Amino acid sequence: MKRHLDYPDCTIYELLARTAEKYPGYCAIDYFGKSISYQKLMTKIQRCAAALKAAGIKSGDAVSICMPNTPEAVCLFYAVSMTGAVANMIHPMSAENEIVRFVKLTESHIIFAVDLISDKIERVMEQCEGLRAVRISVSDSMPLHIRLGYTVTNKKKPPKSSIPDWKTFMEGGTGLTAEVHRGASDDTAAILYSGGTTGRPKGIMLTNMNFNALALQSIEACGGLSAGMKMLSVMPVFHGFGLGVCIHTMMVLGGTAILQPKFSSAEFHKLLFRYRPDMIAGVPAIYEAMIVNKSFEGKSLDFLKIIVSGGDSLAPSTKKKLNAMLAEHGCKVKVREGYGLTECVTGSCLMPEDYDDLNSVGLPYPDTCYKIIDKEGNELPAGEEGEIILRGPTVMKGYYKEPDETAATLRKRDDGYIWLHTGDMGCIGSNGYVYYRQRIKRMIISSGYNIYPQNLEEIISSHSEVVMCAVVGVPDQLRGERVRACIVHTEGADEEKLKAELMDMLRKEVAAYALPREILFYDSLPKTLVGKIAYNELKKED
Repeated sequence: MKRHLDYPDCTIYELLARTAEKYPGYCAIDYFGKSISYQKLMTKIQRCAAALKAAGIKSGDAVSICMPNTPEAVCLFYAVSMTGAVANMIHPMSAENEIVRFVKLTESHIIFAVDLISDKIERVMEQCEGLRAVRISVSDSMPLHIRLGYTVTNKKKPPKSSIPDWKTFMEGGTGLTAEVHRGASDDTAAILYSGGTTGRPKGIMLTNMNFNALALQSIEACGGLSAGMKMLSVMPVFHGFGLGVCIHTMMVLGGTAILQPKFSSAEFHKLLFRYRPDMIAGVPAIYEAMIVNKSFEGKSLDFLKIIVSGGDSLAPSTKKKLNAMLAEHGCKVKVREGYGLTECVTGSCLMPEDYDDLNSVGLPYPDTCYKIIDKEGNELPAGEEGEIILRGPTVMKGYYKEPDETAATLRKRDDGYIWLHTGDMGCIGSNGYVYYRQRIKRMIISSGYNIYPQNLEEIISSHSEVVMCAVVGVPDQLRGERVRACIVHTEGADEEKLKAELMDMLRKEVAAYALPREILFYDSLPKTLVGKIAYNELKKED
């Protein structure tokens, strides 16, 4: 039976306010051990909204937020909603020209940015007439003893800047009260940017309904969640996964988001044992690092209740290795892979807890429908591969000021519904489970043959000495494209022996035309700004 939920007709701020009313004393944010209750968070958000009002921000304006995961970034996200403005979420590591483009695109008059990039923001201001800025330190909300230590030991010092700081900005709202904007569920709450892997990044308009529906769907799909549970929120706020799941879903649940402005996959174990969260959600790179990390030896992971992987594909053999490692350390649950894209905030499909199929990404969320179509747009039967299209309450409003791109991606079908065309290949089993294959644009065409990188990646990943791999097509005068396998191996592996063993494995499983012409070894694979494998970079490498 199709699952259905009731969705509120309100803003993201109003839905958070309902949680705060229910659980005022519960911890909403844990930042380096400093606890911020829901009651305190609401006070901070209201003060921030008053300061935005003092700065002249009104309903419909775009407010640019160029921040890592800090309490200030969370306050801004909801304060912007409270005023009826739109949060324009920008990655702090974006190039100067990209920030200029995103600010101009949305006609932002104010940008909040981490102080470490103040010099870059000053150059952006020179190119964007009338743009004001506020600088924020990641240490502003740290407990005093940690803040002092951070100031002394942090190697990268923020550049000297005349940009006003967060405290000055907040003081601007003293004596003012911001009214709650009663917005519609279809109003744009935030603009997030696509990764730009297939061209220039596009601004994705996500509504109040998109975020609120995602939160309620995620809670239902995960199962067993309750107020007070803790999530290690390492996915960034400028990414759909981080903002939609690690922040908004936790705020709707009444849970605790353990914020980390910066972390490395190699140091992830330290955070796990320091905070002992109930839930972790991350990209495959985190879990691939866990498998080979010797720091877990002799330690228990029995505190983990939910482990979710998304943002990129997790190879079935990697899932198997991870599940074995988790079980060895007393963890009673397995990793659950999901599937989604920023055009529907993030995940729209998740593996149920009690089902074990390493190849599937699970069942669609409540009120979310999937179909598989061929190149002509015809729906394909169960088991046949084609493009994944979907519809539901989390599907974006469209690409900001990109009507042609929007029309190509959001298309009305004969059933009268608007469907999101994902550009991803997959199929649906007879049992309704979804199987993701790969991006259509990742398909390699060599000597006229279609080659599917994910098939090769799965075979290569199954080798015990392979930590991570990616297969790409490289331009080739003779074949059009040739296959290149890029591999990270375990410490001390004999590369020539490994290469021979991998080729033997591949010859048994795939046709000769699909075999890699090159096998290259790396210390680590290059990543995009949000932690996905940067396939385009691997194509360039010699």
